Amino acid sequence: MTHPDPGPDQGGPAQPAQASTPAPALQIRIGTAEREAAVERLHTAVGEGRLDVAEFDERVAQVYVARTAGDLVPITADLPPAARPAPAPRTGAAPGPRVPVPQSTAARVPAARQRGGNWLFWAWRVWATAVTINLVIWLAVSLSSGDWVYFWPMWVAGPWGAVLLVNTAFSGAGRPRRR
Repeated sequence: MTHPDPGPDQGGPAQPAQASTPAPALQIRIGTAEREAAVERLHTAVGEGRLDVAEFDERVAQVYVARTAGDLVPITADLPPAARPAPAPRTGAAPGPRVPVPQSTAARVPAARQRGGNWLFWAWRVWATAVTINLVIWLAVSLSSGDWVYFWPMWVAGPWGAVLLVNTAFSGAGRPRRR
């Protein structure tokens, strides 16, 4: 029969205490934001001609395998520091100063909203164009072969149209807007 080791207060050997000091900065696990920042730095280096595409691909693969901040250091160690670091995300802070919009841009905004504001209208329009093109092709093939061929345009029109129909039903299109 085995007995558990007695602790220090029971006359046994003292166990080493857990280190309460924080892990060094290079041993901290990284997340998506850090990986994306490293990939952006590599992308900039390719644009500056410091890396070729093959080396870029190799390093990007290493970035996505990296688990700690220390794993990222050798990947970008031979590159100069970024020209300007990305601003840190602001949480709970007051919004920054408002930048006035130039008059020429402000005058175009209402016209742009009239043309592209209703995305469902344009989605239906694209769907109708694609279905029409597919129907014309199907009809041309059927007429040229002298026999009605399988009606394959239903696979273009059906699923896409069903998705648009659900989006239209649940988007509130056609209902008056609240002000």
